[in-house]
Amino acid sequence: PCNLTGWWENDLGSKMQVFKVGNDGSFSGEYHTAVSSAKRPIQPSPLIGSQHLDEDGQCTFGFTVNWKKFSDSTAVFVGQCFNGDEGKEVLHTSWLLREKVDSEPDDWRATR
Repeated sequence: PCNLTGWWENDLGSKMQVFKVGNDGSFSGEYHTAVSSAKRPIQPSPLIGSQHLDEDGQCTFGFTVNWKKFSDSTAVFVGQCFNGDEGKEVLHTSWLLREKVDSEPDDWRATR
């Protein structure tokens, strides 16, 4: 079965550390992004999530990252863990990023 605990790295060099997955699938950790449009220096950011624990091990999961240490944005990720070649676990994710805007008329450009 897929175990999210530990370090993960994506194609852009961002890294995620999941501290421990509980028996109910809940987890926390830190996200170390390698990319940002924020003006302040990038810092590790807290994440909290939940993993659906399937018997076949190819589970779905989701987590939220609060970039509060250097940005006014929040991101959510959803994905699935696959047992890839030679038993290596691989995560496939999609994400949404919500940036703070100054007014409701600017809402249209706040999410990517």
